[in-house]
Amino acid sequence: MKAFNIYLTGVGGQGIGLLSEILLRAADHAGFPVKGVDTHGLAQRGGIVVSQIRIGSDVHSPLIRRGEADLVVALERHEAFRGITAFLKDGAAAIYYDAVWQPLPVRLNQASEVDNDAILAHCTKRNIKVFRIFKPGLSDARMQNMAVLAGIHRNHLIPGIALDHYTNAMSDLMEDPMLEKNMALINEILS
Repeated sequence: MKAFNIYLTGVGGQGIGLLSEILLRAADHAGFPVKGVDTHGLAQRGGIVVSQIRIGSDVHSPLIRRGEADLVVALERHEAFRGITAFLKDGAAAIYYDAVWQPLPVRLNQASEVDNDAILAHCTKRNIKVFRIFKPGLSDARMQNMAVLAGIHRNHLIPGIALDHYTNAMSDLMEDPMLEKNMALINEILS
């Protein structure tokens, strides 16, 4: 497989770390060489969390250069827009959970809140496929990452990785009842 670069971003407490580890292990279960790195920043205080995953045989570093991501995965709308504008290449794909954890400049009225129309307009201009995920009535906000994982699978956003690779990765990382609860949500979304 030629290099496939995934840039993940969100806010501390949303589950970017777990989602990143699932994608990393799923690629490994699929038999692909894979490298990853996390940047947690002030995650414990609602700060930005970023993970970078690179899949492929010619990958020597886990870091993705600006404008070279094949896929941006975000768990917050402002972070989705930042990841798309800074790291995603033209013609690539992005998937995000439509949650808003207002960054400080928005709270201080120094910047406007990013809306879905702004993301869509930017992506249309750059020929980027964008997938907005939102699960009404989600019983636990910490499961937004699983809703996005289901969207990644449903839309075949990572080449060569099948549902059993994702579920095997989840089994590596979770025990019941957490595993059962997360799998039930994924199966509900996929059905």
